[in-house]
Amino acid sequence: MWQPIKHLSVLALLCLGLTNPSWATHEYDLVLTGGRVIDPESGLDAVRNVAIRDGKIVAISEQAMHGKRQIDVAGLVVSPGFIDMHAHGQTLLANRVQAFDGVTTALELESGAFPIDEYYRIRAEEGRPINYGASVNWLTARIAALLELEPSSRADWFTEALNRDGWQDTIATPEQLDKIEQLVAEGLDQGGLGVGFLTGYAPGSGHKEYYRINQLAAERGVPSFTHARFLSMAEPQSSFEAIQEIIAVAAGTGVHAHIVHLNSISLKDIELIRPMILRSQQQGVKLSTEAYPYGAGATSIGAAMFRGEGWRERIGGISANNFAVDGKRLSEEEFAQLQAEAPQTDIIIHFLDASKPDEQALIDQAILMPEGVIASDGGDWLLDNKPVAGDTWPLPDKAWSHPRSAGTYARFVSNYVSEREVLSLSEAIAKVSYYPAKILQQAIPQMRHKGRLQVGADADIVVFSLPEFNDAATFAKPAQLSQGLKHSIVNGQFVIEDGKLDTSALPGQAVRN
Repeated sequence: MWQPIKHLSVLALLCLGLTNPSWATHEYDLVLTGGRVIDPESGLDAVRNVAIRDGKIVAISEQAMHGKRQIDVAGLVVSPGFIDMHAHGQTLLANRVQAFDGVTTALELESGAFPIDEYYRIRAEEGRPINYGASVNWLTARIAALLELEPSSRADWFTEALNRDGWQDTIATPEQLDKIEQLVAEGLDQGGLGVGFLTGYAPGSGHKEYYRINQLAAERGVPSFTHARFLSMAEPQSSFEAIQEIIAVAAGTGVHAHIVHLNSISLKDIELIRPMILRSQQQGVKLSTEAYPYGAGATSIGAAMFRGEGWRERIGGISANNFAVDGKRLSEEEFAQLQAEAPQTDIIIHFLDASKPDEQALIDQAILMPEGVIASDGGDWLLDNKPVAGDTWPLPDKAWSHPRSAGTYARFVSNYVSEREVLSLSEAIAKVSYYPAKILQQAIPQMRHKGRLQVGADADIVVFSLPEFNDAATFAKPAQLSQGLKHSIVNGQFVIEDGKLDTSALPGQAVRN
């Protein structure tokens, strides 16, 4: 009596003529063939074919595979997409610029956002080309509590609030501290990726407040991300002291404390600060670090760190000439006028000169921290000192931002891998993809599927030519896209193909706690 065939291999079915050979050619949505595939977690660095289906990596093989689309990437690097943990630029325009720099996930973790629901709702409604997410902005919660304001996640609300007095150096009352904690807890309930602390902008806020809100983060099992309290090489209130506070709070609460822009906050004291962090990590304190490959930072000219008696000497004896607006160095008269009349003005501060070998060596100490990540600290784009509309494309030639907003990752790879050969390509890729995911994944399960090029991982993939992958953005002309990126794939969809941006592609997804 005839019985139905229950188990036959595809090969057997083909031999029996019971299936259509064309089925196999449509098993995958996309296959990248013949590229140098790097997975920093497993150590894979070899020529492979990569198959994608439904936004996931479903096969990696030396054998030929067929899909609805096949892209020959021979001679190119196939890497997990880069994860920026410190991306202030959260507009469509900023995301598209970063996509050319290899970024597939841009997270606002240092300052964060608040209210969190509002932040995610706006971006979901507009759509984003790359993945996005934010921590809870402690500073907004503090301003709202101390000044009794209704908080908003809009950038203009935050800029206006920064110019008010009464929160930078004021110790919160018990009632105000309860309110701050309540607001931060609400943000975590709404999916915030941890707590962002801009303590450098409120240096006089209480140490007990910093400890208590970190304690909340520890209880919720999320990290904190801290811009250290002081920017100074002189004691008291030095950068060294500020890093000590972060270490002590991490040890005392058990929170995973992430130290942002270690290169700039340390100034020339990195030689003291680096071993202090390393020894603390060796003793089990949960600490991580980030840095960007530049000797200059960006902020507003009215920031508290540029005020008060002796601030210039504390930062290392700088003058107005260390500051630049729209690429032009300032005179003392211009500096004083802007601080008095336009304190919200964005500036570049040159604190280290990368052209000097001894100062480049200081930057290297921060960049090369074991499992330290690269993060841009990049921002949005201005034209005539006004924000460029988010849906603008292409990037206007005269738009202004710190060059790290466009070129951080290409600069890092080209300088540390191709030019100076300080790192292997796999080590460099780990710093921009796997290590960020590793820091975040315990609190944020989504990150377990990012930063890797493995079967089951999200299909966030960048393909670039290593010899051509270079930053073009400069301090004089920052509005220049990085070069050498051929393809950017986010959640299985092309955002950049053959070096060209698809402005209709908005596959970015929210990353939430």
